Amino acid sequence: MNDAVAPADDALALIACADDPASADTVAFARLIGARIGSGELLLLGLSRTELDALIARHFPRAAKRAGLPHAMLWSPHWAFVSELRALLLAHDVTAATHPTDAHCLATIIATACLRPDHLWRDLGLSGRDDVTAILERHYPGLVERNVNALRWKKFLAQEVALAHGRAVTGAPGCPGCEDFGFCYPVDAG
Repeated sequence: MNDAVAPADDALALIACADDPASADTVAFARLIGARIGSGELLLLGLSRTELDALIARHFPRAAKRAGLPHAMLWSPHWAFVSELRALLLAHDVTAATHPTDAHCLATIIATACLRPDHLWRDLGLSGRDDVTAILERHYPGLVERNVNALRWKKFLAQEVALAHGRAVTGAPGCPGCEDFGFCYPVDAG
């Protein structure tokens, strides 16, 4: 099977198990979870087994229980960043989610993806920056409005976390591994 097709197939399989397949949250979670199912990378969502089971049960009640689901999150030295970014996102949440716990899950998934070394849309398993923008606009429109310089989302979110805590602006933990790190954070030729 072509790896590029697998996440879309997994997302479609989840949507087929949904009570409300047209719900924006259901579609978003199908894409986010579907991107990680086939590759066995569900731990990269940052959700515990309990949180993931509950999220799947809420949105995809007819999905079969999957063997081999993770029981806990991967450990990272950057969980403080994840916690701070999740709190920032939740502070800007407009409760667009149909279930209150969905807001927490979405913020966790986005914050955890910032630990990965690529563009946020790729780290989330989405098709492009516009997909990230659509999710952020739906749930965090006030935060999106603050991105007046059209920064890349991971860079912008890391900047907002730093500013919220009175720290110097730095990249997200995953930024240094990105192919475009030099573009986002050019070295001052001094």
